[in-house]
Amino acid sequence: MKLFLTVFTTVFLAEIADKTQIATLLYASGAGNSKLVVFFGAALALVTATILAVLFGTALSQFINEKIMMKLAGGAFIAVGVWTMLQS
Repeated sequence: MKLFLTVFTTVFLAEIADKTQIATLLYASGAGNSKLVVFFGAALALVTATILAVLFGTALSQFINEKIMMKLAGGAFIAVGVWTMLQS
């Protein structure tokens, strides 16, 4: 349960108010757009991306130590943050 809550909290905080959520908000705000279609489209996209991340992470873990993977992921988050700041 601890792992579940950690994953949920991390992904939720990373996803909320990012470009994906803003795009979803814009689609949902369209007067003629079905809110249900927007919800299921966005949900399916997130589930698909998550499946790919789990499969890719599982494959990488066969070749790369977990601590190194965590450092690489942290570095990627920092790089994205710096890139985002430089773009604005």
